[in-house]
Amino acid sequence: MKPRLIFLCSVVLLVACASPGERQFIDSLNAGLEHMTFRQAVGAWGPPVRISVVIPAHNEQAYLPRLLDTVDAAQSRYGRGGDRVETIVADNASTDRTAEIACARGCRLVEVQERRIATVRNRGAAAARGSLLAFVDADTRIHPETFNAIDRTMTSGKVVAGATGVKLERWSVGIALTYALLVPWVILLRMDTGVVFCNRSDFDRIGGYDERRLFGEDVQLLWDLKRVGRERGQRLTRLRPVKALASMRKFDEHGDWHYFPLIFRLLPLMLRAPSASTDLVRRYWYGDRKKAPN
Repeated sequence: MKPRLIFLCSVVLLVACASPGERQFIDSLNAGLEHMTFRQAVGAWGPPVRISVVIPAHNEQAYLPRLLDTVDAAQSRYGRGGDRVETIVADNASTDRTAEIACARGCRLVEVQERRIATVRNRGAAAARGSLLAFVDADTRIHPETFNAIDRTMTSGKVVAGATGVKLERWSVGIALTYALLVPWVILLRMDTGVVFCNRSDFDRIGGYDERRLFGEDVQLLWDLKRVGRERGQRLTRLRPVKALASMRKFDEHGDWHYFPLIFRLLPLMLRAPSASTDLVRRYWYGDRKKAPN
């Protein structure tokens, strides 16, 4: 009998013999498997996933393939085995080939219609099966040793969460001055970027990313996790040896000096109520990428 037929018959028998409570569990499991291929569905019953990589993506057909190439490389070098890592693409109302690319590359696909990055990250995390969560933006590329470094760090018990930090794809005078101006704020606010990681249990404890925020949700997440870690004598960390490579597409689109004046308008918003927003925020992060901010 073919493997596919055996698998399907097993599912039918499981559902037929299930109690009401078990049926509810099966329904929730089915929601998570909805966009998985047959191979992925079978894999869901295999070795437990250790690391779930969550990638929020809105119209990322140009950048997603190169990120996934680096995820594949890191997965192949993961000491616990590549099958202990899963990749989830949270497709945020894309109108291009983002979802198609994600499925073709063997990723789990989660569809999210609301255009709010915190919500997209949370929906991706909700579908995750790993005990460790790792969030990375679609226009980033990760280091080949990323998963090994995250695993070692989180196994130590000394760290509640962290990030890899990033290297920039290119530099210019405008980018360098912007970077220099941001450094004190990064230190003061404990901002970090790249691949952001934590335990699933701690992520659930704080309620995930703050969905009141239209931007700065990643900074808020680390603030919240830091408070959790303080209770246990744990700290935040940066994995400098495995820094991710960040794209400079905002600077490519808007110019190398565009962020310099924006800093003085965005940082005060970051320190206000989580729901604080302006037309600038909506335009810069959620509008037409080809439209320069005012």
